[in-house]
Amino acid sequence: MRTNRIRTTALAVTALAAALSLTACGGEDKAMGTKPAGSAETAAPAATSTDSTDNTAQPDAPKAGTPETQTVPAGGKHAGGNGKKPETVPDTKAAASIPACTPKNSTVKVSSVSRPINHLLLTVTNTGSTNCSAYYAPFLRFDGAQAVYPILDDSKPQAVVTLAPGEEAYAGIGLLGEPGQNEPVPSDNLGVIMVDKNNKSKGETTLKLPADTATDSLGFVTYWQSDVENALMY
Repeated sequence: MRTNRIRTTALAVTALAAALSLTACGGEDKAMGTKPAGSAETAAPAATSTDSTDNTAQPDAPKAGTPETQTVPAGGKHAGGNGKKPETVPDTKAAASIPACTPKNSTVKVSSVSRPINHLLLTVTNTGSTNCSAYYAPFLRFDGAQAVYPILDDSKPQAVVTLAPGEEAYAGIGLLGEPGQNEPVPSDNLGVIMVDKNNKSKGETTLKLPADTATDSLGFVTYWQSDVENALMY
């Protein structure tokens, strides 16, 4: 038993001496400026990304109250001039390079519709020789009013409507709110202002309104749409 204790003590003394030797070596390494193996000298900087998305400004016009949805007309009496639906181009820099539809390369007309009631349809036709885009919504002025007619934000399409020569785009005009809410104001003329990709005016066209047209403070105009059904669904 005593022999075993002596052996155990000797082994412990040997292990302790080895540990002290390693500690001394480590201290000497630090003093001499030696770096431990496998340690990285400098951490790599974190990668960064730049968002280059081009956010185009939206129409700066008063918002309209959400009107009650009504039945839209069936059929296609107001189809595009060449029978094809307008192309919808994603709102990117490539789409923004297409010139705007303006009074110089397009015509605008306003017409009555049977349904929904108290609505008008605005139609723009590309009369030029190259494509043009109907950006945002038309700015409207009834009888030369100073205030721009409210634009219905809920009608914003997913893409800009681009027209080939002869094609058409549409905007619905809601004239009145619920009966008895506001006093209708008769109007004879309509000023239609087309805008460019920066939502800036590119000229105004004055149109004669259908007989007995009247508006109130709850009226609205939609964004340009590629078909009649979307323009008159609000």
